[in-house]
Order: sequence, then structure tokens, then C-alpha cells
Amino acid sequence: QVHLVESGGRLVQAGGSLRLSCAASGRTASGRAFSVSAMGWFRQAPGKERELVAAMNWNGLNTYHADSVKGRFTISRDNVKNTMYLQMNSLKPEDTAVYYCAMDGSQGITPVQAVVEYDYWGQGTQVTVSS
Repeated sequence: QVHLVESGGRLVQAGGSLRLSCAASGRTASGRAFSVSAMGWFRQAPGKERELVAAMNWNGLNTYHADSVKGRFTISRDNVKNTMYLQMNSLKPEDTAVYYCAMDGSQGITPVQAVVEYDYWGQGTQVTVSS
């Protein structure tokens, strides 16, 4: 079974930076490990639906960033450390949310963008940006 643990969330002032980490262990039901699986970062603010922030394919060569974070956030991964990262710069109050990492388990070329495609989720880490 896959186990995903996010860390790095905290209270930060607007304009500041944070780096979130997602440590992965275990394998999917079909036997896939982190190093051969597409991954994504999502966020959910109070009263809002969960939304995709950034995603990347299994080797990190192809990435997707939502328009709302493009140029400010960067998704990356270290397949040796089984860890995914989200570098967040120029944070805004509207970035306040619980951030989740998720694993799709596929080894495709393109990042996976649909929430329903992700089978494994972490417990989330709170990011609060004060104005």
C-alpha cells in the first residue's frame, strides 16, 4: 500500500516562500513505486473544491502548473529519495489552503490533471498566507 506524507506547511507572510515535501513509500495495487508513477499537488481552501496546483509525469520531465500559480510555484521530484516537492514563491493570501500530494501510478508521458485519476492521497499540510 502507498503511504504519502506531506510536510512543510506553515504560516507565512504574503510575498514569502515555502517548500512543501511529499515523502512516498510502498507500492500501488498493481505494484508500481513512486519512481515510476505520475504525481500531483492539489489544494483545498475552506468552502471550495479541491483543485490541481501542479502535476508531473513519472520522471519529472513533463510538468503542468495551474495558471494561478504559474511562474510562482515549481513542482519537482527526487526519485532516489522517493520525494516530491513544491517550491512556492511570492505567496499570496489566496494561496491559503490545505495542500495534498497524490499519486496516480501511471508511467505516461504527460502529467495527469484529473483529480479522479489519482488513487493515493496524503493527509495534507496547512499553508496559511497572511496579508
